Amino acid sequence: MKDLESLDAAFVIDTFLLLLIGIGPKIALVPFLEMTTGMTESTKRRVLRKMLTTAAVVAALLLILGGLLTRLLHFSPGALGVSSGIILLIIAAAMVLGQGNGNGGNGGGHGGGHQITGRDPMQVAVFPLAVPYLLNPAGIVVLVTLSAEASSLAVFGVAVGVLVVVLALDVVVFRWAAAVSSKLDASRMLVTEKVFGFLLAALGVQLVLNGLADVGVIHLTGH
Repeated sequence: MKDLESLDAAFVIDTFLLLLIGIGPKIALVPFLEMTTGMTESTKRRVLRKMLTTAAVVAALLLILGGLLTRLLHFSPGALGVSSGIILLIIAAAMVLGQGNGNGGNGGGHGGGHQITGRDPMQVAVFPLAVPYLLNPAGIVVLVTLSAEASSLAVFGVAVGVLVVVLALDVVVFRWAAAVSSKLDASRMLVTEKVFGFLLAALGVQLVLNGLADVGVIHLTGH
């Protein structure tokens, strides 16, 4: 995160871009389409609502209580960055190395390494769709850091406003995706998932590096 002492356009843009990565639609979109393949339209809408609601509630709690949690549990934002980066790397590896054959018409599969066959769709909506795909480790780092380091109510209020905008974007994108999912080509979705996996791996590495720099283990140029 950049300096949270000042409230300006750069802060708003940075916060929006970071939250767009951390709780935006791009990482969760392919897993959502893959895991809901074969579900009825009504079930798919219920999964979508549950996923969006769960991610929004958890994000709000992290934004409100993140600073308190860092003090109670005695961990630094740097330590959170390292652990989140490692988890994101594991998720990315599962996406890249997975077989991608989870569209067998029963709404189940492995979903990037998470076994979903035979599970209650509402459980799938919570895990892994809401967390860690929609609200991913990068988003957790951003929200906790904002909570812990926001210097004023104005900064905190802007963070809340940006979070609402990103969540509204999620609603629009996922509703559109659910409506057109039957027309999407499975092989293209698989390629997209692999590409996103590589991008997630790079993001995971960056989170680890930023975390190590925050705790003083390494020095990053321009950090």
